[in-house]
Amino acid sequence: MAYLTYQEYIEFGFPEIGEAEFNKLLPKASDVIDSVTRSFYKFNDMDSDVPFRRKQFKKAVAAQIQYFYDMGGTSSHELEVAETVTIGRTTVSSTRSSSSNEAKKSSTISDDALMYLRDAGFLYSGVGVKR
Repeated sequence: MAYLTYQEYIEFGFPEIGEAEFNKLLPKASDVIDSVTRSFYKFNDMDSDVPFRRKQFKKAVAAQIQYFYDMGGTSSHELEVAETVTIGRTTVSSTRSSSSNEAKKSSTISDDALMYLRDAGFLYSGVGVKR
């Protein structure tokens, strides 16, 4: 099951990319979002969930597609950001780089996608309490 259609992607207002490019990036973007949400919609019915959560999840997938498109890659190796680049006397340092492995791992997911997921509670990992 695809989490997002091309039409939904466009309706959310993301910059248009070709439908073929969208279809190429959708599976990997979905995998990344599944990884972060612990495959929530693989175990729960998306259609019966609250509309707000469903929409935020779909926006997260859309943001991840846009991130991959903008960055020109889909793997952590392709998305790795150089810490410092020097050309002649000019040096540019990345603000996204970090020496920790955890920070480098997180570069495969869009900050915007995390924002949408966080807003809908998908990143909560606490234990629920029944009353």
